[in-house]
Amino acid sequence: MADPVTLGKRVALVSVGVSASLAVTKIIIGLMAGSTSVVADGLESAGDVVASGVVLFGFIIAGRPPDEKHPYGHGRYETLTGLIVGMILFAGGIGICYRSLQNVGAVHAPPALYGIWPLLASMVLKAFLSAAKFRIGRRIFSSALIADGWNDFVDILSAAAAITALGLTIADPSRFLAADHYGGFAVGLIVMFTGIRVSKETSDRLTDAMPERELVQQIRKAAKSVPGVKDVEKCFARNSGLKYYVDLHLEVDPEMSVKQSHELATEVRFAIRHQLQWVADVLVHVEPWTDAAEDSPLANRK
Repeated sequence: MADPVTLGKRVALVSVGVSASLAVTKIIIGLMAGSTSVVADGLESAGDVVASGVVLFGFIIAGRPPDEKHPYGHGRYETLTGLIVGMILFAGGIGICYRSLQNVGAVHAPPALYGIWPLLASMVLKAFLSAAKFRIGRRIFSSALIADGWNDFVDILSAAAAITALGLTIADPSRFLAADHYGGFAVGLIVMFTGIRVSKETSDRLTDAMPERELVQQIRKAAKSVPGVKDVEKCFARNSGLKYYVDLHLEVDPEMSVKQSHELATEVRFAIRHQLQWVADVLVHVEPWTDAAEDSPLANRK
């Protein structure tokens, strides 16, 4: 399998090409068919091009090796691009809402039926893209790729809203002529709320929120697999882009020499990194083990 950064760049590059093609197609056909909701969906796809481009840029920077100024690497640039994607979604949603309601009361000919085809194509292509980004993003721990997956999922919902609005307008123009405009407005609202969700999830990572409990338990299990380890008291992990950095408090036999405990700590460090590819490095603090060790309020035991 390609390394996470290379894989992420490939997915982002494909996404840019697909989104650009869909955006141009929907805007042109939407204008020809006289459909506000199709044009609004095309503008949302144009935002996808920018979002996927930002994600691609983030992966390029994240792939740089550590340096004197960034000893932990540049991985958080990848997470930062996920936050930017959320902000782009929110701002784009506001613009789509405004654009859709500009001429809501105007009298005009109903949109043409062929405006539905680019929307259907968008739903199919975005379903594949969204599923791929969610799967690969979770595999390589990429918040930016997952954020972009939500971006594509929004396209599916927005295309469905646009199809519904377009269908109502065509079915009964005398009663639902404005439905096409309101459909575009609904697309904008969906985009805005998704932008808020994506921004929150990426902000959690940027503020050193702990990973899921399951991941913490995997770290504990890997540490305890090393002979000589009595227990793991504290286990903290913080995200740095595609990897996690771990702080571990290891309990060992109190009669063990400093040299022996240091060697054991080194074994634990390498065991965790070997068993869990998503861990970049481990800082191990050695403590004496006792049967009646008091629970610390900061310790996250089982």
